[in-house]
Amino acid sequence: MKAAPAVEVGAPDAAVPATLDKFKSLFNELDKGNLNRLAELYSEDIYFQDPLSSAQGLDDLTHYFASAYANAISCRFEFSHPVVDENRIAIPWVMHLRHKRINKGGLIQVQGISHLAVRKGKVYYHRDYFDAGQLLYENLPVMGKVIRWVKGYAG
Repeated sequence: MKAAPAVEVGAPDAAVPATLDKFKSLFNELDKGNLNRLAELYSEDIYFQDPLSSAQGLDDLTHYFASAYANAISCRFEFSHPVVDENRIAIPWVMHLRHKRINKGGLIQVQGISHLAVRKGKVYYHRDYFDAGQLLYENLPVMGKVIRWVKGYAG
């Protein structure tokens, strides 16, 4: 039996499916050279948060992503099946990242989930949940060895 593309709960907002498609597409095309495209997806009053930072407003979010993508070699997301409840979306993903300053530019894979809220076809709330240690600390030369040792010892 084939899995459903999304689990829908409640009365859906008609703009949500198209906004979700735009979200998935944009995050697989986004880089430091096209951050102006964030305005296609996000409202001016966007609130964004992840384990590393937060941003209030489209300008602040653009600055955050400019910093995040400044040394990225490549970044691609593999999205899983979303859960949609009216205007809210939860979508799991795996990020495939190569970054000049992390893991000597080697591939890093980080699992996470995005929680989005949509109003009039734009995302006004975006919170990402992921293990910052999996992204950063485990991939730093000295600290990474210590963290991997602690995880192995504790596990």
